[in-house]
Amino acid sequence: MQTGTIVRKNTNGYGFISREGAEGDLFFHANELVGTSFDDIREGDKVTFEVIDSPDKPGKQNAIKVSLA
Repeated sequence: MQTGTIVRKNTNGYGFISREGAEGDLFFHANELVGTSFDDIREGDKVTFEVIDSPDKPGKQNAIKVSLA
């Protein structure tokens, strides 16, 4: 598991996570939240997650299994 911070949250059910020690933010979708709902997370919250290669955008990565730290 990696750790990071919610840096942006969109009203359409997705957002972005800043990874500690890495450049570039990771996309995440509300469906990937574990143990919390999209309405309960806030920008600035610390989270843990796993990283996968994006199925839609070659060369990009997404966060999955996102949970509050």
